[in-house]
Amino acid sequence: MRIAIPCSNNNGLKSEISMHFGRSPYYAFVDVEGNKIKNFEILPVPFAEHGPGDLPNFVKENKGEVVIAYGMGG
Repeated sequence: MRIAIPCSNNNGLKSEISMHFGRSPYYAFVDVEGNKIKNFEILPVPFAEHGPGDLPNFVKENKGEVVIAYGMGG
């Protein structure tokens, strides 16, 4: 499973989870098998301004299957 997590900074696995899905400057993509982390990467969000669907497409393009976030929308 590949998990996408919006992050406030790029500190590897110690990166802080961003408070909002749409305002995050980075995304962590974590590959998990069973209960073990197999791989991870931190990617910068490639656009400063985004429209509807841009971030979900970014997650999809990077093969994210699940998103963990504090909040989305509103």
